[in-house]
Amino acid sequence: MADVIEVGAARGDAPPPAAEAARRAASAGRTRRATPYLFLAPYLVLFGVFGLLPIILGLWLSVHQWDFQLPNRPFVGLDNYKQLFSSDSAVYGDWWQSIRATAIFTVLSVPLLVVVPLGLALLLNRSFPGRTFFRAIYFAPYVLGVAVIGLLWRFLLDANLGLVNRLLGVVGLPSDTPWVTNMPWAWISLVGVTVWWTSGFNAVIYLAGLQDISPELYEAARMDGANAWQRFRNVTLPGLRPVLLFVITTTVLASANMFGQSFLITQGTPGTETRTVVWFIVEEGLRNNNAGRAAAMSIVFALLLAVVSIANFRLFRYKED
Repeated sequence: MADVIEVGAARGDAPPPAAEAARRAASAGRTRRATPYLFLAPYLVLFGVFGLLPIILGLWLSVHQWDFQLPNRPFVGLDNYKQLFSSDSAVYGDWWQSIRATAIFTVLSVPLLVVVPLGLALLLNRSFPGRTFFRAIYFAPYVLGVAVIGLLWRFLLDANLGLVNRLLGVVGLPSDTPWVTNMPWAWISLVGVTVWWTSGFNAVIYLAGLQDISPELYEAARMDGANAWQRFRNVTLPGLRPVLLFVITTTVLASANMFGQSFLITQGTPGTETRTVVWFIVEEGLRNNNAGRAAAMSIVFALLLAVVSIANFRLFRYKED
């Protein structure tokens, strides 16, 4: 019987213990390497369907004359892109006007949406009675949808029937301010409403960053004789640098993609002064049935935002000491 076992082992019917252990270790290693991808698989599928696929489809649409009402969608190459940069095209003026409107809103709103929430976060990070209540109050507007915000402030800012002008009249100020129809009041309204609506989100992000800064750093700064401004400049701001990068980047992108406030509150008036890029793209693709040109606008606009984001990362890049 012993001879039979030895012959079987020699023929490979039962591998030696060392070879079997090595095979099991290799199999376990492959399983460990595959485990992260299994967890990532649901996100990768969603990203492929709702992220990568629309990008590919948008690129394909942008090189065609795509009209939903026509059976033929001829290939036009880069013609849709050329029209955006050719002063002779019918879309050139409106396109760059929407770029200008978007730039104005972004430049006006981003500094406020970075500074005001930081001030709120510094106040709400202190210990005082009712702190949790005030945190909830400042964050509450952010949970409302843009449709609710737009319609609410459209009525509040109405020049004739709005509550804002009525309250101004009560205190002796002009009660006929055209908040949503004339310049510069239209931009003041859009920026003010957006800051009121979205400051709570950035404030919460800042609060999370402030709580990660060690209290020992502030104590050491006090022992060195640093006043409040010096502690803020030398302890708080360096500690918030990665948070600032996140807040500034997301705020720039959100402001550049503003659509609902302008569409519902000012309705693009006066004229098309407050019609932003996203609104113009939607109008071109759905109202004018020119999805190819709208896709080209989207690609160009996305590239512009990518350049801005890269510049922002290079300016505020964070390096571990």
